[in-house]
Amino acid sequence: MKKVLSIALALAMSLTLLVGCGGGETSTPATDGGSTPAVDTGAIEEGAKLVYWPMWAETEPQGMVIAEAIEAFTEATGVEVEVNFAGSRDTRKTLQPALDAGETIDVFDEDIERVNITWGDYLLDIQEMYDASELNGAQNATLIDLAKELGGGTLKSVPYQPSSFVVMYNKDLFEAAGITAVPTTWDEFLAACEALKQQGVYALTIDDAYMAAFFGYMMDRVAGFETTKAVAAGDFTNEAVLKTAEAIQTLVDNGYIDPRAAGNVYPQGQSNIADESVAMYLNGTWLPNEIRNQTKEGFRWGSFALPNIAEGGDGAESNNYGAQCFAINKNTQYPNAAFALVQWLTSGEWDQKLADETMGVPMANDATWPEALTDAKAVIDGTTQRLSWAVDMENDANVNAAIKTNLALMISGQLDAQGFADAFGKTQKGA
Repeated sequence: MKKVLSIALALAMSLTLLVGCGGGETSTPATDGGSTPAVDTGAIEEGAKLVYWPMWAETEPQGMVIAEAIEAFTEATGVEVEVNFAGSRDTRKTLQPALDAGETIDVFDEDIERVNITWGDYLLDIQEMYDASELNGAQNATLIDLAKELGGGTLKSVPYQPSSFVVMYNKDLFEAAGITAVPTTWDEFLAACEALKQQGVYALTIDDAYMAAFFGYMMDRVAGFETTKAVAAGDFTNEAVLKTAEAIQTLVDNGYIDPRAAGNVYPQGQSNIADESVAMYLNGTWLPNEIRNQTKEGFRWGSFALPNIAEGGDGAESNNYGAQCFAINKNTQYPNAAFALVQWLTSGEWDQKLADETMGVPMANDATWPEALTDAKAVIDGTTQRLSWAVDMENDANVNAAIKTNLALMISGQLDAQGFADAFGKTQKGA
């Protein structure tokens, strides 16, 4: 559905919009007492109108914050923004055909890897604009460097709403089980699982949507990043497959993984985190927001990095992190206006409000992290090796399907570790 957000109001009419590079920056007061980002109105093209395709639905917290920010942007600059709220991640299906057809799309957003790799050919190089803006130096340098790396050595997107894949857990359940510190070794992790079991709580769960990710990150802890990537790329009979399956079988045989996970269809598993029948979930820092309407008031979240499992595997320093990203279509008629919008959405008041409203990670260096993710900050700050999403286990549809099918059989007790390895070894790479 397309929605035009606000026509320029009196404030916008009072601004002098100059063409070219002249003119100063304008900063308008926010209605909540904060300050909105400074935007170089003098650089905005005269008569600019933008079309923006977000990945969010209009009713999601992210969509609502972005819509509010765009209304404020229009008021401050006079730039009308037409927003195509596709929702349900339909952008992943519809954006490519629309770009190929030359449909007018000035700004869009999605996952950092999808934006820069899948749609990289359509991106405007914004390095010089970014370097000259107030964003430069004010945002998380690690995420900016990642966007630059994925953009082929130059900045073609601006990250927002960063995330990391960590063990999210219920602090109250840990305390009730007598667990006084998060586990930092595999033995400590198993001991924590046992303590939770003795309290009548399942230690872990998985949804079908995250099974390949779970397997990939587990293998990283067993055999390391490079071996895991090699397995995902086609080395299906590597001994790391059996060793990882054996580690998972330990969890299954001891009753640490919720047996319901064998049939869980997303988001059932995370709903069981919300109802407190399960204590831990290897998942993204977006989890508190996704189940916020299901958790009790005062639900206390904790986070820690999955520990090393075997010699040769990685440890707490090795984690996936990423972000959503705004990108500008290289074919836009209004590159300055488009960058002004991106700058507005990713800085100051709106970066903080997005984090607050979604219980998410902010992008600005001086932003306040939501209480639910304070532990996750230490994990992200301590990460020295970035893992790709699912350590590539979702890159091939057949690999993804083989993991889902056979891991579900393991959890249900119909397949042991050797059976998993034998079945996975027969996987044929997809197209």
